[in-house]
Amino acid sequence: MAYRVETTQVKGSTMEVFLFEPKGAGPHPGLVLCQHIPGHMGIEKDPFTLKTAERYAASGYSVSVPFIYHWWPKEADMQIKRDGFRDDWTIPDLLAGYEVLVGQKNVDGGRIGIAGHCWGGRVCWLGVCSNPRYKACAVFYGGGVKEVRGTGNPPAIDLTPDIPCPVIGFFGNDDQNPSPKDVDDYAAALAKAGVEHTFHRYDGAGHAFQWADNKDRYREKASEDAWRKALAFFAEKLK
Repeated sequence: MAYRVETTQVKGSTMEVFLFEPKGAGPHPGLVLCQHIPGHMGIEKDPFTLKTAERYAASGYSVSVPFIYHWWPKEADMQIKRDGFRDDWTIPDLLAGYEVLVGQKNVDGGRIGIAGHCWGGRVCWLGVCSNPRYKACAVFYGGGVKEVRGTGNPPAIDLTPDIPCPVIGFFGNDDQNPSPKDVDDYAAALAKAGVEHTFHRYDGAGHAFQWADNKDRYREKASEDAWRKALAFFAEKLK
């Protein structure tokens, strides 16, 4: 499936936003998709994120993928970006990606969700906490939700009371980031905040169990079950 790239400015830095369109005139519901960190050198070099966006588009969603690593040169080492990552940079990145999406003429701005995997799972938690217009959120094995990213920022889990919409989560019971205990803490924070949520946990699956190009991590049965449940969730909340 073809995509196109728009650019927008975030705090004086140019950010690429990759856009995937479903068939038909619309207006379509939309998703902001938060990439995982292996795509730090460019979304065009990130087959997993491209395939994920294509699958959502094929299911009827307009998809926006903001390149949240634009603060660094694309060729810079992944560890540099991991160490320097700041939530107070990422929140405006996600808002900009959202605005580009809802600015498309065939998108229904009242039916927008957010999703992300791995590092992007943490990012989408941060994103849904910082934008009251989201109607649904899907977190796939997002680690580090309890971590501080950038001096002076709270851990993303502390922002949970600001989540405006239902959350669905998918986690492997063999994962250590997030560990099953971390997932328990995520669920407790959502329950305390009164956020509607459903978590699905898979035995025999670890981190990145949907990453089909990584044969050591991919678990087809768990991945496809998670896909079915995520698409049903978004269909209920956005369609």
